[in-house]
Amino acid sequence: MKNDTINISKIVKNVSHESNISDYTVCWIKDEIKGIEIDGVLYANISNSIFFLDKKVQWKLYVKEDAENAGYLLQLSQEVLSHPLLSKLHINKVRLFNTDTIPLFKLSPGIEKRTQAILEMIDELLGSHLNNKEDALISLLNTFFVYCDGQCNIKSIIEMNHTKANIVYSFKQLVDQNIEASHEVGYYASRLNISTKYLNECVQEVLNVSSKSIIIEQLLIRSRYALKFTNRTIKEISYDLGFSTPDYFSYFFKTHTGATPSILRKSMSS
Repeated sequence: MKNDTINISKIVKNVSHESNISDYTVCWIKDEIKGIEIDGVLYANISNSIFFLDKKVQWKLYVKEDAENAGYLLQLSQEVLSHPLLSKLHINKVRLFNTDTIPLFKLSPGIEKRTQAILEMIDELLGSHLNNKEDALISLLNTFFVYCDGQCNIKSIIEMNHTKANIVYSFKQLVDQNIEASHEVGYYASRLNISTKYLNECVQEVLNVSSKSIIIEQLLIRSRYALKFTNRTIKEISYDLGFSTPDYFSYFFKTHTGATPSILRKSMSS
């Protein structure tokens, strides 16, 4: 996991987002905020709330004077949110289906304290040099999103006018479940009973990436995880992930990461 895949900062002054700094921002707001402006609309009375903000959204936080800590901004990359432990969470539906609605929910006092404690631990852990730091961060993020999933009553924003978003969500689910069976976009388009061209159009419009990149991303995430956290041989990993030969797996991995599987594994053990 790269150093810039997770970033967290306390909200102590006015802050805005006008570029693709990260794929996704979780904004946890306490009670020292005047309001948040999202795509030109100002929202007040938002204390003890969590906003989930896509990178395409323009937003600005207005903090009260002398605020010591008005909350946290947690910025997460696509790689982190696609981690095997997080990819099946209900939060991923919210992440996909937020084109017309900004996911927001209020926190009960008990949940507020728990989420604050988790975010503080993430902040502390990011600045540490502890062993197994990556595993600990993913575990904390999983716990945070589980609270968001159940306790805060998130509802999937899936409506009739989100047909393309529904297709993209189904495509991502199929890739997650069948990546070992096929690495071809056409296979998934066929499973969805649509053309490859239309699937590419949907993915490009909703996520601004190609369908193939979703497949490649999933293969790289699983490859890295297997190389770093299992004792399986490179040959076993290559066949488990559906590659025809270990040589082709090594070629694929080096093409997209700049390093061979064996080099990555050695760097993890050194």
